Amino acid sequence: MTIEVRAFRPDDADAVVDLWTESGLVRPWNDPRRDIARKLDVQPELFLVAIERTDGDDAPPSAGRARTRRDTVIGSVMAGTDGHRGWLYYLAVTPELRGRGIGRELVAAAERRLEALGCPKVQLMVRRENRDVASLYAELGYEESDVLVLGKRLIADD
Repeated sequence: MTIEVRAFRPDDADAVVDLWTESGLVRPWNDPRRDIARKLDVQPELFLVAIERTDGDDAPPSAGRARTRRDTVIGSVMAGTDGHRGWLYYLAVTPELRGRGIGRELVAAAERRLEALGCPKVQLMVRRENRDVASLYAELGYEESDVLVLGKRLIADD
């Protein structure tokens, strides 16, 4: 098994939506496919997936038969920046693979890309019911901010 972090590809969409759903990140008021489409319009290079790369056949290729390779999406992170602050969204790892450093690797890859864009600061939001993940972020150097986050929905997802 080889794990690789790479940019999202459109054919990853079904697997990413399944991952987000399984991870409890999807909400009725957010259409995950619309979120993906929006991200592909703005800084798509900051939408990353972790894939598990496996060979579909352990036998050596023979005449007329090529070895098949399968890439399985096992994690994701979306990042974005306004030039001053970077943000992380939709960090998810397949539940049975959590605790193996995949989330850390995704965050580090997103941070490197944000830093390369000159972004001096990275922030994220964690839903109150998902406080367990806060310990991961604390281990990665993220601190709770004394900031009230306000939001306003401009477009309703149907």
